[in-house]
Amino acid sequence: MGGTILITGCSSGIGRAAAHGLRQRGWRVIASARQQADVDRLRADGFDSVRLDYANPDSVAQGLADTLDLTGGTLDALFNNGAFGLPGAVEDLPRGALEEIFATNLFGVHDLTRRVIPIMRAQGHGRIVQHSSVLGHVTYKWRGAYVATKFALEGLTDTLRIEMMDTPIHVVTLNTGPVTSMLRQKAIPHFERWIDWQNSPRADLYRASLLKRLYEDRGPDRFELPPEAVVRELVHALESPRPRPRYYITTPAYIANGLRRALPTRALDWVLNRG
Repeated sequence: MGGTILITGCSSGIGRAAAHGLRQRGWRVIASARQQADVDRLRADGFDSVRLDYANPDSVAQGLADTLDLTGGTLDALFNNGAFGLPGAVEDLPRGALEEIFATNLFGVHDLTRRVIPIMRAQGHGRIVQHSSVLGHVTYKWRGAYVATKFALEGLTDTLRIEMMDTPIHVVTLNTGPVTSMLRQKAIPHFERWIDWQNSPRADLYRASLLKRLYEDRGPDRFELPPEAVVRELVHALESPRPRPRYYITTPAYIANGLRRALPTRALDWVLNRG
């Protein structure tokens, strides 16, 4: 099985693992990254690579144009993988912080998806895989900004999936739990830029909880899986004649979905507050 696929966020973690795993299966991978240095590194690894920054509409347009130049104008699949985190209490999130994270995690993803759909319509087939999270279903303290983008992505993708049922384009969501990545480390500059935690009424809680989680390398989480666990489900989403609408990855993703369905809101809040 093979074809052409554009993957975003390939500088590290899941995106990089997906690029390598799909190339081994015969896919022609266009591996994109936000920084030119990462694009150069991917090219040195033998990938076709383009620069694509979700936050910049011109970069999204140019990144797709460069991709189509490489593929001869066709694209069999898109894996919207790129995103970043911005930890902090909701009451400490300035408007600009939310605008910045939504520009990447939602608006850029939507922009690229809309641009790809006409190509897939014209060629008569296509797969669009959106990388969401367990936090697209349930929330978690200190993660409000990221949670908001993933909840929004879930709603937009669910609607798109239904609307595309009369087309040969499959729309799939991956709901990933704890997977080894650079998400925590890459969130630190955003936290330091936007969150004035020292002047927050929750300053003591920041010191006791979030700062330790953010700055201390405590090793893998209890249920953490390597990025290859995501790649296995991605392969099924891309290559199955009838892909599932949604794939849950890691035990916490399954548990969280079950709790959301089974528990009343107050009970679920109590469980999540103890996390």
